Amino acid sequence: MSRLEHVNFTVADPKATAQMLIDLFDWHVRWEGEAINGGYTVHVGTDEAYVAVYTGPDGGKSQTPPQNSYLQRGGLNHIGIVVNDLDTVEAKVKAMGLKTHSHADYEPGRRFYFHDDTGIEFEVIAYD
Repeated sequence: MSRLEHVNFTVADPKATAQMLIDLFDWHVRWEGEAINGGYTVHVGTDEAYVAVYTGPDGGKSQTPPQNSYLQRGGLNHIGIVVNDLDTVEAKVKAMGLKTHSHADYEPGRRFYFHDDTGIEFEVIAYD
């Protein structure tokens, strides 16, 4: 059997992004330290899976994100995270000053989306 262990993406401030994910999803830091190309990475998630949030030595400023990742080959479109209580997580997202959008309720669950300060889109899903 195979399973997804981690996803690695570039952000402006990996420590801030990791803290946001900890606050929203009750995750923990699994590892952090120096990384490829003189960058810095924080691995944050659960004991089974995590996201690696990375920044290069310039804080990711050398690469401008595409206007629409869905139209760019190899683009990161969004990261889906399953939660037990969608309404509580949405309240936390809004309390952080982030805007939610694209709310939907269809099989197999309810969901909403939000973008973090780096521009990464997250889909939050609850399977009731």
